[in-house]
Amino acid sequence: MPKRTWLRSGFVWAGLILVLLIGWFAYSDRNPDLPTADFNSTVIADIKAGKVDHLVTTEGSSTVEVHYKDSARPTTQSRLPPNTNVVEVLTGAGLEANAVPVEVKAASHVGAILSALVFILPSLLIVGLLIFMMRQSQGSNSQAMSFGKSKARLFSSNRPTVTFSDVAGVDEAKEELAEVVEFLKYPDKFASLGARIPRGVLLVGPPGTGKTLLSRAVAGEAGVPFFSISGSEFVEMFVGVGASRVRDLFEQAKRNAPCIIFIDEIDAVGRQRGAGLGGSHDEREQTLNQILVEMDGFDSSTNVIVIAATNRPDVLDPALLRPGRFDRQVILDRPDIQGRRQILGVHMRGKPIEENVSVENLARQTSGFSGADLENLVNEAAILAARRNKKTVGRNEITEAIDRVIAGPQRKSRVISERERLMTAYHEAGHALVARMLPHADPVRKVSIVARGMAGGYTRTVPDEDRIFKTKAQFEDDIAVFMAGQVAEQMVFEEISTGASNDIERATAIARRMVTEFGMSELGPLAYGKKDELVFLGRDINEQRNYSDPVAFQIDGEVHKIIDRAHERATTVIREHFDRLDAIAQLLIREETIDDDQLEALFDVPRPKPELVGPPYGRPSARAQEVASARQQAPAPPAAQERAEPWPKDRPDGDPPAGRGLWPQPAG
Repeated sequence: MPKRTWLRSGFVWAGLILVLLIGWFAYSDRNPDLPTADFNSTVIADIKAGKVDHLVTTEGSSTVEVHYKDSARPTTQSRLPPNTNVVEVLTGAGLEANAVPVEVKAASHVGAILSALVFILPSLLIVGLLIFMMRQSQGSNSQAMSFGKSKARLFSSNRPTVTFSDVAGVDEAKEELAEVVEFLKYPDKFASLGARIPRGVLLVGPPGTGKTLLSRAVAGEAGVPFFSISGSEFVEMFVGVGASRVRDLFEQAKRNAPCIIFIDEIDAVGRQRGAGLGGSHDEREQTLNQILVEMDGFDSSTNVIVIAATNRPDVLDPALLRPGRFDRQVILDRPDIQGRRQILGVHMRGKPIEENVSVENLARQTSGFSGADLENLVNEAAILAARRNKKTVGRNEITEAIDRVIAGPQRKSRVISERERLMTAYHEAGHALVARMLPHADPVRKVSIVARGMAGGYTRTVPDEDRIFKTKAQFEDDIAVFMAGQVAEQMVFEEISTGASNDIERATAIARRMVTEFGMSELGPLAYGKKDELVFLGRDINEQRNYSDPVAFQIDGEVHKIIDRAHERATTVIREHFDRLDAIAQLLIREETIDDDQLEALFDVPRPKPELVGPPYGRPSARAQEVASARQQAPAPPAAQERAEPWPKDRPDGDPPAGRGLWPQPAG
């Protein structure tokens, strides 16, 4: 509902009061209960007829009350002509002044005051209106004068703060920033050794990894004022305003030193100069120039530290990243399983979580989640528990919250035909079956045919451990899992639907990257095409083609081969285990959603494990076996035999120590 701010204006209330006073004054001398009569005709005639007992009037008033001798006749109210009195009207009618008794009441002081206010209040209203207009003009002038002032928000050190205990999963980043905290607390410790703390710290990472929270924690640990501003707040339409705001921001920081300046999304103003399409941006470049001067220009004894955050470090100006400005870059990536466990512990603190909720299991199921995603997950679970009128947050709410964060809320009201429901069930059963039977595919955690978001169903696979690298075998199995949904539809319904469009798109993208980026094809270890991409946002801006048309034809052929092999593998798995496909689909039709335990109960053979090659747990590679065989067959060199000391046979173990007499192993 919109706020009625106009009711708060004093001039509106003054005008209303003035109107009420004038109306009350105009009608206060009238008695609305008495009948009225004309004085010159009716009242004069009654006086001549001797019917009037007496008249009552008020000094300074033209209203007259006529009281009759006949008590049955009511008192009448009349009004004298303007600028006259009772005596003058009686004399003018040919009557004596004492023809009827006249009672004159004294005039009230309130009436005199009100009559004066009738003339004074309008004058005051006009004067007040003039003063209001003058103040408005002065306010607009002051606002124009403050146009170049900084809009940074100051968080004082005596307010409730965030500390390092509220930040989890970024231990390395906290260690880097601990030096900043120590410098702000004990600057003399560094100054005595001639050390200079980094004047700027650049926090780089994907959205939601805690860049802003970590900077607030630094200010909270140090107990100093904290200025927060966004990079876009510097840039305005007028040239020079951004630079003026930068100067004002650093002047405020110097007055509140020691303090921290936090600039969020600094890439909005710190982009490389002269790199924009259609020429440079004068306002942004002037603002950047002023930031460069201020960061390298303020006195080294001033304890002002600039912390900035961005997810686009590739577009920042090199002058901004040089030592003396942003000396240190702190990378905040998505947390690993240990970090997710710590983050979940922070966000579950103080919430009534049931004992059957395993933080360890939850951390394993949320691979790839950022800190903001985990916080949203716990919050969604608490909202679901409140919606279900529960006093605690249980495992069901946590599981549902994971699906809501990944794919969106359920769409149970979506009406689909029975055939489409069966096609969805067999499609997801194909994904689950192939993922279960291929050794390098990620384990299946959940399968559902309940629509979420834009998906009619989904199969969620989560690796057993966090990975930094992925192998060619893992990519090939992933593509086969993507192909399995369409293969299952072809085998059961002998038809192809649009349900596999996203699967085909993702599989094709992986296959093309295997050929053009990872060197996982017969074309060899070559990178084809140069991409400009958003490093931490996962999107490509454009691609420069640096290969010929014949090479492009070969790339398309290799991508086609990878997809065909994956399609054939998925077909083979589903054909060999068609009974399991049918069992999974029927279970999905009954339950709509199944987890990994229910899926495993349908199989009587264990899940195949990948055959690893090489240390520490895999079998020896072919090259290692060749080297070991050659070492066993070849005699030891003479020099090595002369240097070798005889092993005493009277030792209890009787065997030479491992490594004695071994040849130096070749690097290959």
